[in-house]
Amino acid sequence: MRLYSLSVLYKGDPKVHLLKGAYDVSTFNFFQRSSVQEFMTFTSQLIVERSELGSRASVKEQEYLCHVYVRNDGLAGVVIADNEYPQRVCFTLLDKVLDEFSRQVGKIDWPSGSPATISYAALDGYLSKYQVWPPR
Repeated sequence: MRLYSLSVLYKGDPKVHLLKGAYDVSTFNFFQRSSVQEFMTFTSQLIVERSELGSRASVKEQEYLCHVYVRNDGLAGVVIADNEYPQRVCFTLLDKVLDEFSRQVGKIDWPSGSPATISYAALDGYLSKYQVWPPR
């Protein structure tokens, strides 16, 4: 049971864009890693785009489960995990990350933000902390 991706996105007009992302592609072949990460980013954006404001969903994509939470203010989070990772833990993690992100990053920065301009360093820590469930 493991997590592969944890990302924060903004669902605005006209499209969804990534604010910050953390990825663990270490279990993939070295030559596949960049394309796997691109796939995870693209899939996260697509799922948020197709989700309503104020909704939570779990979507199966190939051998992964993508858990998405889109808040009413347009801030969204996506966790990509294997099929065995507990859904409840994913949504608890998304709640925690989005609450913390919205406290640290001003709402004014969300529509124009990008991974290069948004300063939020906690995602990598959360991804490694929740990486394998149950924690050791």
